[in-house]
Amino acid sequence: MLVKREELVTRFFKYVQVPSQSKPNGGLVVPSTESQWAMIRLLQEECETLGLVDLHVSDKAVLTGRLPAHVPDDFSGRVPAVGFCAHVDTVDVSLSPEVHPQIIHAYDGGDIVLNEAANIVMKRGEHPELAPYEGQDIIVSDGTSVLGADNKSAIANIMTALHTLVEDSSLYHGDIYVAFVPDEECGLFGSKNMDYTKFPVDFAYTIDSCELGEVVYETFNAGSGTVTIHGVSAHPMSAKGVLVNPTLVAVDFINMFNREETPECTEGKEGYIWCQGVQSNQSTAIVSLNIRDHDKLKYEAKKALIEANVKQLQAQYSRATITCELSDTYGNIADAITEDNKKAIDYVYEAMDRLGITPKTIAMRGGTDGSFISTQGILTPNYFTGALNFHSKYEFLPIDSFYKSYEMTLTLIQLIYEKALVR
Repeated sequence: MLVKREELVTRFFKYVQVPSQSKPNGGLVVPSTESQWAMIRLLQEECETLGLVDLHVSDKAVLTGRLPAHVPDDFSGRVPAVGFCAHVDTVDVSLSPEVHPQIIHAYDGGDIVLNEAANIVMKRGEHPELAPYEGQDIIVSDGTSVLGADNKSAIANIMTALHTLVEDSSLYHGDIYVAFVPDEECGLFGSKNMDYTKFPVDFAYTIDSCELGEVVYETFNAGSGTVTIHGVSAHPMSAKGVLVNPTLVAVDFINMFNREETPECTEGKEGYIWCQGVQSNQSTAIVSLNIRDHDKLKYEAKKALIEANVKQLQAQYSRATITCELSDTYGNIADAITEDNKKAIDYVYEAMDRLGITPKTIAMRGGTDGSFISTQGILTPNYFTGALNFHSKYEFLPIDSFYKSYEMTLTLIQLIYEKALVR
């Protein structure tokens, strides 16, 4: 246990110190930053060393590969092929792309000085989520960046698990596929640009949730909308009856929606339409919208409402030209569950039971790479990394929970093989 724990932490430190922040660009260029290539090339080399086959790096910086099945000579069954997917990018929240991790040994329960020189302190009173980890070793950043456990803890988890399987011939398993993808944080563009013929699995897992025990197999259905309003410009001296101010038209459009169905007014499985931004000048206004709902029918109804409001707005402002573009971003993982593949979720709970972990099932108000992968017919639930406070300079990773996440990965692989024995 101690050796693997040290390997896990060593790999994590190695990975987070490779800058790989992504930058939103609407998927026009994937990967969105050249720095993500460094992580992909590093992982390619490590996968080659571990003996993975069918390794392929696409022009979009998607790395796929397979650890061949290892079963007894007299085994005659079929072990389902399982995939593990993790993203190599860290999020851009206007913090440094450079990560400087540090370990707080035997956390004493008080404030944590992340960076004495910069006076960056994680105050215990402001972060009650620290309390359960008193006495444990935890990994933090220096406060100038996110930690990057989202999602490099998953990469360390997967790579350590593969190493364990390679070095221990007593551990039997079926084909294990890996996919390391860029640009998850800015729109799941890595998984959207995967060649799924190179990931021929029965089901897969992402390891992209937070604290110990979290399980996610329900996510939002997600989409985006862009409403473009071309008004009629005029000089103020002759504007009466002529000017159609696109900025005010945009305000009228935004006010057509229910203010109680926005992110700040909803929770759980309640969906929303979020006006994320307005860009406007004298002639044109562009309104950007996010559309979210766990329920597919309600999600489609929200898209229909946007189109209906645009139609009504166009009728109200007949001299303006108003267009609407809607697109789907990802789907609800749960919509991909079938009688044949739901065992992928059952294995998660059985693995947790074996490891003495209390499940914390969450209907995620967001999405993962698995939210898109599941739309491709590959059910891809998500389980915990052990980290907390993703997307924050106060992100932290309790090492005990991190190790449990690694044990989850190995236990899942073992369960999948064991279940194949009894069929």
